[in-house]
Amino acid sequence: MLNVIWYLLIAGGVFVASSRGQVDVVTKAALSSANQAVETALSLVGVMCLWLGLLKIAERAGLVASLAKILRPLARKVFPSIPKNHPALGNIVMNIAANLVGMGSAATPLGLLAMKELQQLNDTPDTASDAMCTLVLLNTSGLTLIPASVIALRAGLGSSDPTATVGVTLVASAAATFCVVVLDALFRRRC
Repeated sequence: MLNVIWYLLIAGGVFVASSRGQVDVVTKAALSSANQAVETALSLVGVMCLWLGLLKIAERAGLVASLAKILRPLARKVFPSIPKNHPALGNIVMNIAANLVGMGSAATPLGLLAMKELQQLNDTPDTASDAMCTLVLLNTSGLTLIPASVIALRAGLGSSDPTATVGVTLVASAAATFCVVVLDALFRRRC
């Protein structure tokens, strides 16, 4: 559906430009935007390498594992249907911990592993379980302590203070996560 919307927007722009005799404006804008996209992507490479390297060091130093130990008791309360020592719970905790420290690339495979484990616990394989829905909600709300991608993007675009959004991101993602957890618990009790 999104492809159709983009096609209609582009076709509409080309149609309006050609009806006004300004097709060259569209061509110049398209080429300029493509050039700017490549420049932006290349400027992000260095900053992303720096942040991902720092986060990898934090992971190897045990920060993610320590964070996972802290999160395990909380995860037991949020995911009551998962047996105590089931591998799904470990993958969920590691997924949340990786997201907290801005390691989305490491969090994704852990989330997929958690979903695979949760599917094995699912009594109705063609319907998502409560735990599966909760995991999707938590990943969508995205509680983040260090928004590495945003910092890299702001730095790559020449921001004078690329970390200025850290506080706002933390507050917004914490509020979203709190709402998700509360609403998930309320809906789970009603159903």
